[in-house]
Amino acid sequence: MRLCETFTLLGLLTILESSECLQTVVRADKGSVVTVSTELPVDQCAVCTVTGVNDTQTSCHSSITLIPEEDVKLLFNCSQPIEQSYAVTIDRTIECTKDACSPTTAETQPSLLTEFTRTFTWELKAPEKTVVSLNILGQGLMETSQPCPNGYQYSVVTSKTSSKGRTQYCRDGSVTHLDLPNDAVVSLQVKPKAQVESVLFQASAGPLKGRAMVITVDSDTTVVFSRDPEGPECEVCTTDGSTPNCSPTEKILNNAEKHSLEFSCLKPQEMYSVKVKKKIECTKSSCTPAAGEADPNPLKDFKRSLTWDISVPERTVLTLEFPGDGLKEISGTENCKDGYQYSVSTTKSNGNIKTNSYCKGGTVSHLDLLGMTTVTVEVPQEGELDQTPFSVKATPRGSRMMSVTPDPNTIIFISRESEEPDCSVCVNKAPKQICEPKRLKITGPGNTSVEFTCPRPQDIFRVEINREFDCTEISCSGDIVQAESSLFPDFNRTYTWDPKVTSRQAFQLDFPEMGMRQIPNEETCPDEHTYTVVIYLRTGPATIGTFCKGGTVTTILARYRGRVSLQVPGDAKFNPVAFKLNVGPETSMVAIVKVNLPRGASDTDIITPNYPRDFPDDQKMQWNFTVPGMHNYTMHFRGHTAPECLSSEVEVEYQKEGKKVTKLTLTDPQPEHQQGNFNMVLKNCKTNRTLQGLTLNYTVSVMRSGHPVLCTVDLSKHRGVSLQIEKVGSDPYCEMSINSKVEQKINVAAGTKASLSFLDCPNEDVRLTASKVVGCQNVASCSATPLTVPKLDSCLPMPLHSFTWHLKIPQDGTVDLASPSGRLRQSIPGHECNQSVSLRVTEEDGFSVGDFCTKGTIQKVQVHANVSITATAHNFTKTRGPFLNVSFSQEIPETIIYRVSPGSLSPTLLATPNWPQGMKPFSTVSWIVTVPSQYQAHVQFANISQPKCLERHTAITVKMLGYEEELMSRREDEQAEDKLVVPHSFYLNMSNCIPEEGHFGAVTKIILQKRTNLLAIILGIAGALLLMLIVLAVVCIITKKKKKESTSHESSIYIGKGSFFRPGDRHFTKSRPDNNSHVYASIDETMVYGHLLDDSSYADSMQDHFTGLQVDSYKTFTGPTDGQLPVIKEPDPEPEMDQYKTFLDPSETFLPSRPRTPIDRQDSLGFQDRRMVDNELYTFKSTGDINTIRLSGADMEPQPPITEDSL
Repeated sequence: MRLCETFTLLGLLTILESSECLQTVVRADKGSVVTVSTELPVDQCAVCTVTGVNDTQTSCHSSITLIPEEDVKLLFNCSQPIEQSYAVTIDRTIECTKDACSPTTAETQPSLLTEFTRTFTWELKAPEKTVVSLNILGQGLMETSQPCPNGYQYSVVTSKTSSKGRTQYCRDGSVTHLDLPNDAVVSLQVKPKAQVESVLFQASAGPLKGRAMVITVDSDTTVVFSRDPEGPECEVCTTDGSTPNCSPTEKILNNAEKHSLEFSCLKPQEMYSVKVKKKIECTKSSCTPAAGEADPNPLKDFKRSLTWDISVPERTVLTLEFPGDGLKEISGTENCKDGYQYSVSTTKSNGNIKTNSYCKGGTVSHLDLLGMTTVTVEVPQEGELDQTPFSVKATPRGSRMMSVTPDPNTIIFISRESEEPDCSVCVNKAPKQICEPKRLKITGPGNTSVEFTCPRPQDIFRVEINREFDCTEISCSGDIVQAESSLFPDFNRTYTWDPKVTSRQAFQLDFPEMGMRQIPNEETCPDEHTYTVVIYLRTGPATIGTFCKGGTVTTILARYRGRVSLQVPGDAKFNPVAFKLNVGPETSMVAIVKVNLPRGASDTDIITPNYPRDFPDDQKMQWNFTVPGMHNYTMHFRGHTAPECLSSEVEVEYQKEGKKVTKLTLTDPQPEHQQGNFNMVLKNCKTNRTLQGLTLNYTVSVMRSGHPVLCTVDLSKHRGVSLQIEKVGSDPYCEMSINSKVEQKINVAAGTKASLSFLDCPNEDVRLTASKVVGCQNVASCSATPLTVPKLDSCLPMPLHSFTWHLKIPQDGTVDLASPSGRLRQSIPGHECNQSVSLRVTEEDGFSVGDFCTKGTIQKVQVHANVSITATAHNFTKTRGPFLNVSFSQEIPETIIYRVSPGSLSPTLLATPNWPQGMKPFSTVSWIVTVPSQYQAHVQFANISQPKCLERHTAITVKMLGYEEELMSRREDEQAEDKLVVPHSFYLNMSNCIPEEGHFGAVTKIILQKRTNLLAIILGIAGALLLMLIVLAVVCIITKKKKKESTSHESSIYIGKGSFFRPGDRHFTKSRPDNNSHVYASIDETMVYGHLLDDSSYADSMQDHFTGLQVDSYKTFTGPTDGQLPVIKEPDPEPEMDQYKTFLDPSETFLPSRPRTPIDRQDSLGFQDRRMVDNELYTFKSTGDINTIRLSGADMEPQPPITEDSL
């Protein structure tokens, strides 16, 4: 053996593209047939014999068989690797008699062509009923179905003519002996260069002793053993009698207690299959046996087919129940992977058989069957089968009865749709019952009893409900939507209406405002209500069209006689179109269809009658199109076929009111971009009916002819501002576009330019909003920003609806909101703002902080979050802001802080964010309320909504600023006070939990009231009483003193122009002690202390408090004021002595009235001036600065300053 490098002397081999070659001399042993072959073409790979002088002759082939015991020089030349390109087969035959074999060993010739894959085969020959035994030398074998990893692959075939009995083995197993029949083949395949022992088996022969078994077959069972006649021979014999009864292919076993079987082969299970047939008898209520029973398996190693024939009476339902995981239905061509395959066959009354196949593991757990049934279970070899693979029940077959009462002129047809299962429809009751298996007609208005002989007739039958309408020359009688709509609701139904008018007239169908839409005749409508209009011509019926609810067709006029049908599937709710049927005018058209084309851009598809079949021969049809104003229409013929005309031509006519008729052909250009209503008439000719007729499918396209409003928006002038425009109206014809692209919503990004277009868009149907982003990266570097609305492009046709500022804060920052014109007011339900501008504040996630306006009590709002502020105004052209001043400060611990300064004139209402909805979980809001001095705050919790907390608690806390003590602290499970009086500025805090149910929110009312000092009032009253006692004492002393002086001094009295008298004259008849002239009914203080009023210093000190008339004051006499005597009037009647009355009305005295608010400190009853001295009137001793004495300390408690630290 040698490798060759060149082949210049081998002329034949020069045609090969040499890559690898091998030359060697081989010799086949006696009794062996050696074949060397390649599967590659001879021009790529060949095996050659080299002969002649100096090896000059070669003969190359794809396969060569060597002659035994002769030396042959072989040359292998191949373009592919040699080891993978060639295969060597070494065949031997072992001849056996009934008791011996020759040769007695299976030899291999191990050194032959070891470079290639080799297959050693031994064919066994033996007489009939002789078995050949092979004892395996060395390692035993192991049965396998996979390739052997060590490269030694054994194979045993029981017959060389059939591969069904092939078994593969690998080494290193427990099989050391093989019993094989005649014609068996044993082979060994080894990889290249594998070492093979020279002897593998020892062969011996002996009489064949086939397999024997005993089985029992009961009376309802038949067992059949059968094999393929073309397979290995193997007889099966019964030895019940003296003479064996043998059969080469099939053996049938009937009722017998024991059957003795003998096979003439060692492995009959590989050649025979077993069929077991059983019977089950059923009545209308039970079956015997009640289950498909499978006997314990003496035939387990055979492939088995178990069949049960089940007989049932008529009108009986057979129920099969499968235990375990159920079955899965498969197609007839599929096979089950595990080898367990079920088939169920049912025989119909007409003799047809329906078979369904199933595998294990599915959702089918039971089957309800009708008629004779056969169940078959295929079981693989060694397969286990449950003793009861299924159970069987029989019940009387259910029927369905119903009562039907059709209206007059109504006919009901019940027709079979499906050929299975067996079911009939019957009318009346026994013994007059009439049953029809396919079609039943019900006429007459009386009550009719209908019975179906199956439980679900709706799966088998369909119902047609027909009404006829005889129309006079002016009207049609009857209601179109008939009462029969309630009949057969779960059946597939067809409602038909057959109107008939005189031959000269047409019937007219008027549809409601929604109209109808034409669809291809073979399609169905989305709502499962499909309408068809058919007319009857002399040439046959013609389908005007198939229609669905909702479209452009409003009226159909059809000539003479026709039918309107509505198809509704089972279980669909009957919801017909309430169309009207009237008598139409005379017409020569087959039909006239009125179409109202919609506003806006649209395409309406129309097809001719009978499409895609032929248009009626020598007929005309008309379509009347109503086109909306300011719209153009265009006709598009999508597809048509032209007939062969025997007379006249096919024409298309276009008619317009007041204009000449335009006649065109199918191939002419059709009208484009026209306006106004028009009629189209399609006229067919007399055609050659053996050829293709006239068909037409066309589209009417409508588009607006108006002019759009154009606007170019430039947002590069407004930093951070973006625009949003959206439709809010119901007008469907409004068309908006941005940069020539139609959109339902337009967004113009910040810093960009955009060309906008608005077509047929009223201002009230389009909403314009704008937004701006205001950001802050660092609190220290961000300045205050007023929120103003920029002036947008004037070409925008709609007003600005709202403007939104999106405020972005740093992580450790807070946004502060304050009104530039006063204070803010929160708008809450029941107390809404009624101003031209409103502000809505929301957090970034959409959570509402609240709605605000001006003229309120909120000085500032601080939010520790990104917020959006949306301003809404009646007219932004008059109000551009600033609406708020925005600044940024350091982080606050709360979510939101309000700084509130309540007014004294009206209550202040404070609501939690997002009221009346709840606060955010785990959020905290605070109000810092400033209370003026001399006032106190009455806090009322007007409305509180408390949740059921899942985690933590809600809290309401009230605490005065500068004080640690809490005035109130309540959780959700505690009752809060209705009222709380807070004397100073305070802090109100509310925090939320994580609610399980409900939400947390509250409305707080704050009322300011003037504080009252009880101690000062008491001291003032005591001082007034003391003063009165002093005054009374002084009056008494002065009166007594004057009385003494009057006895020693006389006064002169001058009376002008009258009589005079001297003081010494005594004109009184009574002496003073006797006439009681010194007794006074009352004493006027001003008369008593009048001499003090001359003191200018005292008068100056009154500071104009006394501005009224001076009553009964003393003045020095200066002479007469006139020439007449004074008139002396009688004194007024004296008051009742038991009625108390003050000296003077307080309003007429010189003391000043108490001011309402505010009062000076020196006017308060709680103070006393040190300048006053203890004299008759407790007057001032000097006019210097006020030096007060504090009588009460209640009013002088210091008010703590409101600082950031106190917050």
